[in-house]
Amino acid sequence: MSESLSPRLAEQGVQALIGTVWNPNGLILAKSVPVRRADSFAGTGLGASPTWFGFTIDQGGIAEDASISAVGDNRIRIDADAVRVLPGGLAWAPAGFYDQNGDPVPQCGRGTLQRVVAELAESGLSAKVGHELEFQLFAADGSPLPRQGWAPYSLSGMLAHEDFLHALYAEADAVGLPIEQVHPEFAMRQFELSLAPADPVSAADTVVLARLVVQRVAHQCGYSVSFSPKPYAAEAGNGAHQHFSLTRDGVPLFSGGNEVRGLTAQGASAIGRVVELLGPLQAVIAGSVLSTVRMTPNSWAGAHAGWGLENREVAVRLIGATAANPSGANVEVKIIDPASSAYIASAAVLATMLDGILSGTSLVAEADRDPNQMSPEERRAAGIAVLSNDQNAALDALDASTDLRRLLGDVLVDVIVAGRRHEAALYGDWEVERLAERFRFAWGF
Repeated sequence: MSESLSPRLAEQGVQALIGTVWNPNGLILAKSVPVRRADSFAGTGLGASPTWFGFTIDQGGIAEDASISAVGDNRIRIDADAVRVLPGGLAWAPAGFYDQNGDPVPQCGRGTLQRVVAELAESGLSAKVGHELEFQLFAADGSPLPRQGWAPYSLSGMLAHEDFLHALYAEADAVGLPIEQVHPEFAMRQFELSLAPADPVSAADTVVLARLVVQRVAHQCGYSVSFSPKPYAAEAGNGAHQHFSLTRDGVPLFSGGNEVRGLTAQGASAIGRVVELLGPLQAVIAGSVLSTVRMTPNSWAGAHAGWGLENREVAVRLIGATAANPSGANVEVKIIDPASSAYIASAAVLATMLDGILSGTSLVAEADRDPNQMSPEERRAAGIAVLSNDQNAALDALDASTDLRRLLGDVLVDVIVAGRRHEAALYGDWEVERLAERFRFAWGF
């Protein structure tokens, strides 16, 4: 921690410092201090009840689990090296949960991702993650914007929201947010924002900053923002795809090898294990009551359990190392959505990849066709199944998974299951239209 944090921020006109944590139910929570207390926020941290891990998406609900209690105290401590100054007198920093002795707690997504990155390093591996974030714009009062003048990926969509794009790029430059591209997406008033690859923890931190910037800019331009996996029942939903690359001593594992599609043996094992564990992984990386609604074939959600080169209808898409891909070969996990913590999702996928490498998992056959264009018999023969659209079934698979419990820890898995069981018990029998409307803005902040 830098002892000069408070005066340094004050010199830049900062009046308040916000620290954020991302709980297992996908909610980004925050505390703030006046700038004179910035060093304390980075040092001893601020108190927070263990109930923070159980806060649910229904605006006041708390999931029930042994580690979620009003008794006891954790500390929320910012990463002083990751502070960003925002326009208007605010600064922001990512934070993690710690116990009273200063040790990370097992429910903390950022701490879990830091542990997994350290385990990769112990095995001689390093990772980078690139994030894509989809969101939809609404009127300031949350009502739908007019449908006129909008078409998927269209220039008209860009021009209709030119004010938003100008302001977005300006604030991104001001805070050092590494946007690589923004474009209109398939659904109504939907955009996708791509961020530069970075080390896994910094990359997940940047997703929080991106969501903060998007929402601030939208408000300034008279819009509200939905990060829901399914803002409308009848339209494509929002994803939060993550692109993973792995290297050993600087040598990529997903290209330059002798396996199928140029994979190295270890790269093939990493992908093979992710595909093998997609069943229980689904509830970690796309586990909300609206996430399973999004798991629909023919919607580019990656609803089929499998992998394939540039195949957008399978959960794991391989992007090859070509002249058109300066970042090199990487693996996109398409089913991750904005209702899940980016820290926990990255930790789950990277831990699974490492497990595959260490165990030498075999890679199943590639889905080299769009599964929607295959007959049911052909899909069965190829071993391609559709991921569950039943939230309880997905949670049952996670709850029973000894593999995910070993990789993520029983405490974190239990908290994830408890939060999502809360959603399923109270809202699982609602019609999709009612669900979409009820939780359209649940993951905003």
